[in-house]
Amino acid sequence: MSAVLAGRTALVTGSTSGIGRATALHLADLGAHVIVSGRDEQRGEATVAAIRAAGGKADFVAADLTDPSNVRDLAERANELGGGHVDILINNAGVFPFGLTPEISEETLDFVYTVNVKAPFLLVQALAPAMATRGHGAIVNVTTRIATVGMAVGGAYGSTKAALELLTKAWATEFGPSGVRVNAVSPGPVRTEGTDPMGELLDQIAAPAPSGRVGQPEEIAAAIGFLAGPGASNIHGTVLPVDGGLVAI
Repeated sequence: MSAVLAGRTALVTGSTSGIGRATALHLADLGAHVIVSGRDEQRGEATVAAIRAAGGKADFVAADLTDPSNVRDLAERANELGGGHVDILINNAGVFPFGLTPEISEETLDFVYTVNVKAPFLLVQALAPAMATRGHGAIVNVTTRIATVGMAVGGAYGSTKAALELLTKAWATEFGPSGVRVNAVSPGPVRTEGTDPMGELLDQIAAPAPSGRVGQPEEIAAAIGFLAGPGASNIHGTVLPVDGGLVAI
């Protein structure tokens, strides 16, 4: 276990499975006290147990990001569990309904924007000012390649992540002068519990990339850990593609 994040508290949304869980495990391995959050208490406690079994420090806070008051409560609870400070915020939680524009209901549109845009905004609103007052902090947003590539069935989902990429740059200029670094990672196709139903389609999407394969959650987690850590001390407002090289074609 490394100690580069020792003394830091990290809140990772959507960290009971997939990329979020891998990120929670990785940040804990780097020495951070990780606040695991999500809707599934059983999976959340299992993630905490795995971190503690490896010698790390973690706590679980149940959170429903569709409820603004619950989002604010998550920030407050994370701050309490962190001993009065949250130093790292990973906005990982997201939903990705695909469909042609006429197929997307108003309820679905509200849902995807609430989880993918409003919840990260509220968490940054709640936590970044205190980071700025302390003079240090790191925020990493998880976006997607679809934020910058037109896809017929990706309008609703992709547009939320495009908004999050703009917010990444805006927050970098807003909080960077006070020592808070804000960046993002943009994964390509990644094999997780959430994407398993896509089956061979994931492989087809990944095939043209230089890597020629689907990514793994741990690879995204490693990039997030880098951006959250001291090795990225002069990186602000960057969206880092972790897509096997799809960005190159």
